[in-house]
Amino acid sequence: MRPGFMYILRCADDSYYTGSTVDLYRRLAQHQNGEGANHTKKHLPVELVYFEYYDRIDVAFYREKQVQGWSRKKKEVLIERGFGRLSPEEATKRLVELSRNYTEFPRDWASAGSAQEE
Repeated sequence: MRPGFMYILRCADDSYYTGSTVDLYRRLAQHQNGEGANHTKKHLPVELVYFEYYDRIDVAFYREKQVQGWSRKKKEVLIERGFGRLSPEEATKRLVELSRNYTEFPRDWASAGSAQEE
C-alpha cells in the first residue's frame, strides 16, 4: 500500500477544500493549474493550509471523508493547530466542544425544559 496525504486548501473565495492524494506536490500543482476538482477550478487561486501524512493512502482517504464532514470552525481549529497557534491540548478541547451533538447538548436546554413543564 502506498503512503498518502490528507490536505486542506483555502480557495480564493475563502472556502475550504479537503482532499487526499499520494503525491501532495503534484496534486497541489494540479489544483493551482485548474486541473483539480470542480470546486477549486471555480475558486482559484488555492493555498495549501494544512496536511497530514499517513503510511497508507486508504487511511488518508478515510481521514479526508471524516474532515469533509466537519464544520468550518472545526477545520479552522485543525489548521490553527497545524500552524502551531494552538497547543495539542487546546486544539483537542476546542474540537471536543465543537463536536458535541446539539440534540444531546442543546444550546438552550434550560428554556427547553421549562417549556415542557408548562
